[in-house]
Amino acid sequence: MNTFTALSTPFQTAPAPSRGPSASAGSAPRVVPSQELLAGQKTVEILHNGLLYRLQATRLGKLILTK
Repeated sequence: MNTFTALSTPFQTAPAPSRGPSASAGSAPRVVPSQELLAGQKTVEILHNGLLYRLQATRLGKLILTK
């Protein structure tokens, strides 16, 4: 049975559900606020495996990742 926790702020994360005894303690993904990535800009370029990607914030508050 899954239980969900309501988040009081957009940067708070709910605890990850238990995956049983085989799950390692450091397996949860790192959470990075979009404001930290964008640093006040509307776009940021991300170099990944030799390719350049663009992360863009829209006027409606959505994110677009393009190659």
